[in-house]
Amino acid sequence: MDKKLVKIGEAAKLLGTTPDTLRKWESTGELLPKRKTQSGTRYYDVAELLNLGDEDAPTVCYARVSSHDQKEDLQRQQEILEAYCAAKGWRTEVIADLGSGMNYRKKGLNKLLEMILKKRMKRLVITHKDRLLRFGAELVFALCEAQHIEIIIIHKGEQPRFEEELAQDVLEIITVFSARLDGSRSHKNKKFLEKLNEAATELTEEHATCP
Repeated sequence: MDKKLVKIGEAAKLLGTTPDTLRKWESTGELLPKRKTQSGTRYYDVAELLNLGDEDAPTVCYARVSSHDQKEDLQRQQEILEAYCAAKGWRTEVIADLGSGMNYRKKGLNKLLEMILKKRMKRLVITHKDRLLRFGAELVFALCEAQHIEIIIIHKGEQPRFEEELAQDVLEIITVFSARLDGSRSHKNKKFLEKLNEAATELTEEHATCP
């Protein structure tokens, strides 16, 4: 029976990655298509893709920042992660996220969790622990351990601008509580809402005056 071959889009879905990542792996010689036409159409062997062992699974690097004005920091994280993995000779895929460390519904985080649950990665590399989540990173680490996925945290200490991002996360919590209590007519809830808003103002002013 002829081997079943699929195009790059379907091959990427089978591996839980993207066509661009497969093209990158081809350029580095880490994963080559079974056949490539003169027009550049790539075909991959399904059996070969499904039988990739742990040694062939990619190392996933996860980078995250909280806001759009931190894009330079996001780029620095990716460069650090890629340089670290390149020095180790690992085949890598970088997942970059934009969103608060309190947000569990980020697109990149969901993709990472899917790869962990389906064991489509060999290890997870992050620059700092809270790049993953502000609270709850241990749950993700537990999933990795259950799937025998290695976890590497390059920097163990607090990262630069830690206080700034923590302030943003606290403000997000206050915003959520405010939204939930805003429609209530309870005098007690209104008093609590006023205190939350005062705390948010103080936190913003304190952060603005920090050097």
